[in-house]
Amino acid sequence: MNRNVSCFLVVCSLLFSYAAIAQSSSSSEPVLPYSPSLDLTSMDKSIDPCADFYHYSCGGWQKKNPIPPDQTSWSVYGKLYEDNLNFLRGMLEQAAKPGSQRSAVEQKTGDFYAACVNEAAVEKQGLSPVQPELDLIAKVKSVKDLTPLVAHLQFAYFRYSYTSPMLFAGASTQDPDNSEQVIADVDQGGLGLPDRDYYTRTDAKSKETRDRYLQHVQKVLELAGDSPDLAKKNADTILRIETVLAQASLTLVERRDPHKLVHKMKVADLMQLAPNFDWPAYYRVLEYPQFDVLNVDAPEFIKQVNALLSAEPVENWKTYFRFHVVDTSSPYLSSKFAEESFDFYRKYLRGAKEMQPRWKRCVQYTDHSLGEALGQVYVAKVFSPELKQSTLDMVQRIEAAMGERIRALDWMSPETKRQALTKLAGIRNKIGYPDKWRDYSSVKISPDDFAGNVQRAHQFESRRDINKIGKPVDHGEWDISAPTVDAYYNPQMNDINFPAGVLQPPLYDAKMDDAPNYGDTGGTIGHELTHGFDDEGSQFDARGNLKNWWTKEDREKFDARTKCVDDQYSAYFAVDDVHVNGKLTLGENVADLGGEILAYIAWQDMTKDMHLQPVDGLTPEQRFFIGFAQWDCANERPEDLRMRAMTDPHSPAQNRINGVVVNMPEFQQAFQCKAGQPMVAAADKVCKVW
Repeated sequence: MNRNVSCFLVVCSLLFSYAAIAQSSSSSEPVLPYSPSLDLTSMDKSIDPCADFYHYSCGGWQKKNPIPPDQTSWSVYGKLYEDNLNFLRGMLEQAAKPGSQRSAVEQKTGDFYAACVNEAAVEKQGLSPVQPELDLIAKVKSVKDLTPLVAHLQFAYFRYSYTSPMLFAGASTQDPDNSEQVIADVDQGGLGLPDRDYYTRTDAKSKETRDRYLQHVQKVLELAGDSPDLAKKNADTILRIETVLAQASLTLVERRDPHKLVHKMKVADLMQLAPNFDWPAYYRVLEYPQFDVLNVDAPEFIKQVNALLSAEPVENWKTYFRFHVVDTSSPYLSSKFAEESFDFYRKYLRGAKEMQPRWKRCVQYTDHSLGEALGQVYVAKVFSPELKQSTLDMVQRIEAAMGERIRALDWMSPETKRQALTKLAGIRNKIGYPDKWRDYSSVKISPDDFAGNVQRAHQFESRRDINKIGKPVDHGEWDISAPTVDAYYNPQMNDINFPAGVLQPPLYDAKMDDAPNYGDTGGTIGHELTHGFDDEGSQFDARGNLKNWWTKEDREKFDARTKCVDDQYSAYFAVDDVHVNGKLTLGENVADLGGEILAYIAWQDMTKDMHLQPVDGLTPEQRFFIGFAQWDCANERPEDLRMRAMTDPHSPAQNRINGVVVNMPEFQQAFQCKAGQPMVAAADKVCKVW
C-alpha cells in the first residue's frame, strides 16, 4: 500500500512501493502466513514513546528484520509483499503445469511464468528479441524517419520502472475540464535516470551518479555490439541529449500543480509547437481514433524536443534509440543484460546487494503484464465477501467522520463546506478487485517466448489505452492489480481504491481488536480519503474536474495551514545532510495527518458504548497509535533514501509516524506526554488542516 504518487494524470496513493520479496518452497496449495496487526515483539519499550514514538513502536522490528540482500529497503509492507509473492509463486507454479486442469486465466499466467523461469531459453535468445527494432533503427536515414520509429518503439516497449518513455510520452487521459471524457495526451519523457534533477544538480553525489550512468550506458552499448571506444563516444552523446531534455522538463514539485499540466490544443497547434515531428503520421501509425483536442502537459519540453530534432545529426538519434531499446528491454533479456540493469538501477542507485532470484522477478513480471488475470485467481483464494463488507463498513465510518470534521471546521465558510461535502458524497469506494475483469484472450502468450510475451502484453495495454480516446471514462477501471500491496486515490475519478493485497494481516487483521486495525488500515483509508482534499486533490471538484470550488479567503486559510506542514517536514533530514522536500511530500504528509485524525474519530465513535479494557498492559488508545506506527516499520538503505528524497512524494518512515503524532493531542494524552518533550509540538507549531 502506498499511504502514494503524484496526483494529476496519475493517482495519489499511500507509500513508495517497497518492491520487495523471500524465498520459500511453494506447497501444492499456497497459504498466506499470519502476522498480527499489533506485535509486542516489534516494540522497543526501552525508548520513551514521548521522545521517539516511531522507534518505541518499531525498534524491535528493525532489530529482527535486517534488509535482505536483494532488497533496497525492508518494511512491514515489503514483508507482506514478500508473502504475497510466495503465495502467487505457488499459484503460478501450479498453473504452469501443462498437464493440469487450467482455466483460461490460469493458462495465460502459467504459460507467462513458465516462459520467464525458463532461463535456458532466455539465455539462448540473447539480444535476438529486440533485433527487429534495432534493424528498424539502422534503416533510419533522416529525421523524418524518426516519427514512425518513435511510434513503433513507444507502442512496443515496456519502460523499465526507473526510466521514462522514449523521447516523450503519448497516451490517453481524462479531460481535466470534463472528467467523464477521455482525450489524447502528450507529456515529457526521454530520460534514462529517475528524474530530471539527476541531470541538473551540481553537488558531488549528483556528478558521481552521472559518471556512473555514463559507465552504464557505455556497458549497455558494448553488450549491444559497440567497440569500447565507440561506446564511450556514444554514451557522451546520449547523456548530452538527455541533459538537454532534462533541463526542459518540469520538476516534480512543479508537476504537483495540476494547472501547470493543462495545455489543451488541436493537432494543428501541436504541429506549430513542434513542426520537426510529424504528428499526424505519429497518430496514424499508432492508429489513434479520430480526435479534436489533446492535452500537452509540458509544452516547453515539446519545444525542446523540436529544437533537438533539427540540431542533432540523425546518427546521434539512432544511437539514442538503440541504447534505450536495449536498456528498457534488459530485465527481460539474457543474464548479461539483466545483470547490468540490476547493477546500475538497483545496486548503485538504490543499494541492493544481490539480484532477486529468478522466480521472484518472474512473479512480479507476471503481475505487471497480466495483473487482472492473476488477480482473479488470487482474490478467489484470499478475499472473502465478509472481508469486503467489513472493509466497506470501516470506509463508510471514516467518510462519516470526514463529514463531521468538515462541518465542524472553524476556518471554512459555509459555502465552501457545502462544496466539500458534495465532493465527499461523490467519492466512489472500490474495494478488493474490479467488478469486471480485463479480458486478455487476444494476448498471445507462449510458454517458451518470455521477451515476446512481455512485448505482446505491453502492446495489448498500449492498444487498450489508445482506444479509450474519445470514449466515456470507465469508472470501474483500476490502476493496480488485486494482489498489489498498496492503495490510492485518483483525483479525476474521485475514487479511493483498496486492492485485496493490502487488506491482509498485518495491515488488516480480522483476529485483532479494532484499535490497531483502525490505527493501521483505518488510517490508510483516511489517508486516501484526505488526498481528495490535500493541496492537489482539493483543486478537483466532486466530478473530478479541475475546477476551483473554494472562496478566495478559504483557499488562503487552507494554504496557510498546509504551509505549516511544509515547514514542519522540510526541517527533517531524509539521509545524511539531505532534507525532506516538504513541497514534494506535502500531499502525502497532509494525507497522513488527516487520515489518522479521521481514523481516530471513527474508532471512538464505533466503540463509544463499549467498555474497552487494556490489553497486554496497553490502553485501547495506546493500541490505536501503536497499530498506526507499526504499519510503517522499516529499514532503509541510505542509497534508497537518497534517491527517494529526490523522487518520492512520501517522507521517510520515521517522519511519517513522528510527524503525525506531534500534531495530535490525542496521542499526547494516550501516553501522558508533557510539553517540551520531542513528541509534543509547541502550541504555535501544531499543524491543523482537516
